[in-house]
Amino acid sequence: MTSAKKLGAAAAVAALGLTLAGCAAASAPEPAATTAAPGSVDLRMSVWTSNEDQLALFTAIADAYKADHPEIGTITYESLPFADYNTTLTTQIAGGNAPDLAWMGDLSRDLIAADALVPLTDPLQATKGWGYDDLLDSVTAEFSADGELYAYPFSNSPFALYVNKNLLTQAGVALDGDVTWEKIGELGAAVHQTTGKAGFVVRDFDYANWGQLATVWTGWGASAWSEDGKTCTLDSPEMVDAFTFLHDAAFVNQSMPGPGTTADFFAGDAAFTVAQVSRAALLDGSFEYDVIPLPEGPKGHYSVIGQAGVGVLASGSHVQEATDFLAFLTNPENAEKLAQYFPPPRESLLTGDKLAENNPKLTADQLQTVVVDQLPDAVTLPNHTGPAEIKAAGKTALDAMWTADADVKSVLAAACDAITPLLSK
Repeated sequence: MTSAKKLGAAAAVAALGLTLAGCAAASAPEPAATTAAPGSVDLRMSVWTSNEDQLALFTAIADAYKADHPEIGTITYESLPFADYNTTLTTQIAGGNAPDLAWMGDLSRDLIAADALVPLTDPLQATKGWGYDDLLDSVTAEFSADGELYAYPFSNSPFALYVNKNLLTQAGVALDGDVTWEKIGELGAAVHQTTGKAGFVVRDFDYANWGQLATVWTGWGASAWSEDGKTCTLDSPEMVDAFTFLHDAAFVNQSMPGPGTTADFFAGDAAFTVAQVSRAALLDGSFEYDVIPLPEGPKGHYSVIGQAGVGVLASGSHVQEATDFLAFLTNPENAEKLAQYFPPPRESLLTGDKLAENNPKLTADQLQTVVVDQLPDAVTLPNHTGPAEIKAAGKTALDAMWTADADVKSVLAAACDAITPLLSK
């Protein structure tokens, strides 16, 4: 059994010295039909949303499932704060209080490596009408290992460039022709100099969450580590060029707000922001906007997605019933309902017109361009086993980047020195 120390996101678990209990092996068979007594099964699913509309939809789906499954007493959605989500979930698992199902983001690699998730390929393929072949390979890869799916990728939201058209007009500039990072830097600097507002903002970066910068550096052909995850590549020439662009944006032409400065695009404080398409719900109509694919970098067009999956915990109390409920929650009909909040992994639902049916903020053409056309070749944000340790070590090293006189190449070399020992754990 893999030690709980493999769950690098939860230092508290390692400190407790506990191991994951009841984990299923990767070859676990499909559960047989349930024989549970009526009302005897209570399911708990951990999520990080507290959005009332989203929770209402999940509850409605649960109620529909319960109507045909008398063995189910309750289905409870446990909303955990996003900032503490990974630590709370892994502590619950190690402490013998695992939920039956759980959302997951960058914790997926650790949970898969620790055999903490129930294999889903066979149960989903065996569910009549579920349509396993409808899933896009590009969005299942993050939650798969050795050809086995361990979590359903319910949210696959590409990052896009949001544009405040009013601020561009105020600054007397226009976004026309090819959209490149060089142009965004120039226009952002002009907006800042003319209006005092920010140029471009990488949402959720805040000079701390450095993995978000993959939405920029991928345009230079850079990556944080090699494809097999064993070699740090933060010090590559491509990464040096990408971080030079970002450093200059913050400290030379001021096209990006520097450390300690907050600028919320959705409050009208910036001309551009890089954010997931799902953030469109924050647009309140207070300014004219557009949403377009990420700017081209020196390596040309690219696409990056942020993902969330939902899986069944092997140490949960009701693995069989939880797996069956997951199949219902994610079937084609319910996947279409969830698509109003979460871009789905199903090819049949991925058309601009289809997505626009439930999205009042973006047009069918915009959704086709920034979601549908981006998913087939998209890469994910950097993810690795032990994500919390790697993020923390990288942040400490990269803090030296955010001073006016930073030596970009040396800082990136130091960042590789910091995370390299963690890549082999």
